Formats: sequence, C-alpha cells, structure tokens
Amino acid sequence: MSTPLEWIEAKKRGREHSQRDLQAFVAAVTSGSLPDYQLAAWLMATWHAGLSASEILALTRAMRDSGTVLRHTDDLEPTADKHSTGGVGDKASLVIAPLAAGLGLRVPMISGRGLGHTGGTLDKLQSIEGYRVDLGAEEFTQILREVGCSIIGQTDDIAPADRRLYAMRDVTATVDCIGLIVSSILSKKLAAGPRNLVIDLKCGSGAFMADRAAARELARALIDTGSAAGLNISALLTDMDQPLGCAIGNATEVIEALQCLRGEGPADLRELCIELTAEMARLAGLGDSDALRARCAAGLDDGSAEQVFMRMAVAHGAVADFEARLRVAQEQAPAVADRDAVVHSMQVDEIGRAVIDLGGGRLRHEDSIDASAGLQCLVRIGDVVRAGQPLFTIHCDDVARADRARARISAAIVLAADAPAAGPVVLERLGA
Repeated sequence: MSTPLEWIEAKKRGREHSQRDLQAFVAAVTSGSLPDYQLAAWLMATWHAGLSASEILALTRAMRDSGTVLRHTDDLEPTADKHSTGGVGDKASLVIAPLAAGLGLRVPMISGRGLGHTGGTLDKLQSIEGYRVDLGAEEFTQILREVGCSIIGQTDDIAPADRRLYAMRDVTATVDCIGLIVSSILSKKLAAGPRNLVIDLKCGSGAFMADRAAARELARALIDTGSAAGLNISALLTDMDQPLGCAIGNATEVIEALQCLRGEGPADLRELCIELTAEMARLAGLGDSDALRARCAAGLDDGSAEQVFMRMAVAHGAVADFEARLRVAQEQAPAVADRDAVVHSMQVDEIGRAVIDLGGGRLRHEDSIDASAGLQCLVRIGDVVRAGQPLFTIHCDDVARADRARARISAAIVLAADAPAAGPVVLERLGA
C-alpha cells in the first residue's frame, strides 16, 4: 500500500490512484492521521492533474463508506432526492421536498449551509423557530416514514471524510475541481440512501458554474458517477442569470416558499419546483412527465404540499405557529434606477454578496447570520424601468449595512436601451 508521500507524488506526476489507495487515503483523512499539509498538497496536485472516471467513482464510494450509510427498507420506497449546486434566492428545496412527498415519494434530504454569495437550505430552515436540523439517523428515518420528507444537515457520522476534505478545499483554492465536486456531492447523497436523484445544476452569473459548457461537463460527470454507483440520476441545467423568485435571504425566503406551497408566489420558482419534482417522480417510475407536472401543480394549488411542509416542520420541533413568528427586518431605502432604461442584466453573485453585507450570509463557516435580513427583487431582465423606480427593497436593522448593500446592488444591475430576450428557467436536460 502506498504512503501519503507516494499519493502526492503520483498525482503530481499525473498517475492514476488504485481503488485500494483511495480507500486508504479516505481512511487517513477520516481518522486524522493524514496531516493537513499533506492533504493540502494532495488536493493541489489533484486540482492540476484531475481525476479519471474510475478514480472519481472509487473516491465517491470510499467517502460514502467513511461513515454511516442509511439503508431504507422497502416500505420507505420509492425514495428520491434533489441536489442544487447553489444560487441566489434558491429556496426550491423547501418546496420540492413536501411536494414530492405528496406524490408518494420519500425524500431523505441532507442539505448544507450558505457560504459566500449562495444561500443555504439549513440557514433558511433555522429561521423557523424550533426547527432542528441535527437529527440522528433513527429520528430522520421516523419522520421520513411518517411525513414523507425530512431535511437535515450533514451529521458527524454521514460521510465524515467529506467534511474535512471540503473544509481543506475551501482554504486551498481547490473547490473548483470536477472530480472533487462530484465525490463531495454524491458521497453525501449516497449515504442518505435515495435510489433516485435529480441534480439542479445552476448556470449563470449567480452560479458556481457561470459557463454552460462547464456546467454540462460537471453534469455529465455527476450522471456517469452516480449511475455507476447505482443511482437513477439525471440533471437539469437551470438559469441563474437572475435571482430565483423575489426573496433573497433566510426568513424572507421561507415566507416565499410557503407562498409557493399554497399556489402563490413567483412564476419562475413555481415552474422550477414543478419541473424538478416531476423529474424526481419520473425517475422513480411514478408516471410520465406531463401527468406528473399536472399533479405537482395541483399539489401546490390545493394547499396539500403546504400541509406536508407544516407537518415536517413540526416533526422537526418547530412551533405550531412558526409562520406568524417569522421576522423580516425593517425596510430601508431601496436601490433605485438612476435613469429611464431597460434591465439588461444582473451580476447575481454580487446581489448574493449584498445579503452578506446585510448580515444575512457568511464568508466563513463560523460566521453567524441575521435570519431577518434580506432583499426583495422587484424587477426581471427585460423590464422597462423609470428613473427613481425601486429595483430592490432592502431589509436590515442596521442603516450602515443597508447603505453598503445598496451600493453593491446598484453596481450589479446593468441598465441599457434594450435587453436580450429572457431565457427559459430550464436550459437543458441531461441523463436518464
């Protein structure tokens, strides 16, 4: 068996690791016997050399097996999940999990916190008073059985190797390596036990992958690795050249998700949630896409999806009247148009950073957040605006923070004499 120095040397020279070496590497990462300086060296060598398809699969399986792997009994099938690569205003998981449960799926969803300009599902859920994201496997499975869906955070025993690898990637500028991205995403999803998985791969100025060709390459790697690991998996490339919906923040996004769950809310959020949920159900063999879209629309319009969300939240410890207790910070002066024009484009990652300016996001894992801070996007690309017209409302209890956010938003909105035609919410479908 190779030593850590030999692992680093092999990748530095562009050589391929054996399955046995990757299993030993992950074991050393998990136990802590591999020092940070050698892990950092391996990550940088891997960033330069890349990982082959067989290496990605072996690394994914080893990371999955570094902790507890949930094996759902037949009475919990069919199981399905959705993973988003992250965007601005992306509260879709809050809608999709209960909507899919209403179709008869079980949705074991392990989500993350926000970091940088993208928001995190766990931060949104924890703006709900009493909601617990740190459930153990037994309680997670019980809620899955009784409600049909459960959204929790990564526990200490779910893919623990990924936790250390991700933290080190974050501080060594090696996050953007396709093989490491794929193994990180799929190891956690495989450990949670769904048999069907849909990837919502965001593409645009607010996404991790701004370029569609790069997004397509990542989607292909996720599909190939997931399929080889036994998943039914597909991917939708979706637009992130403008925020999803109107609300951006934490409590404010929960409010908008609840509106969507009762048949209200922004059209783009509704469309995306219907498309992704229908795809999850199609993979699970529950019908054809058109019929499933119609069932999803009905689940939103008749309020049944909202009732599933309420049951899930209470099962997680939320107070019964949590919606009435959601607090949004006071409204400050909005960001406005400086002239008559058309909204040509948005630098969406900068809009996400404006939420950090308000205190509603984090730059480091240990940062605390203000769940009441956030934005409301009042315009879409192609809208005609007049001088002085509000473009974004700003919610923050700190005037100085609001001023910083307003300046950032104003710089991020491009106004012009005309604008390109608005693109679709779903740009492309790949996979099964």
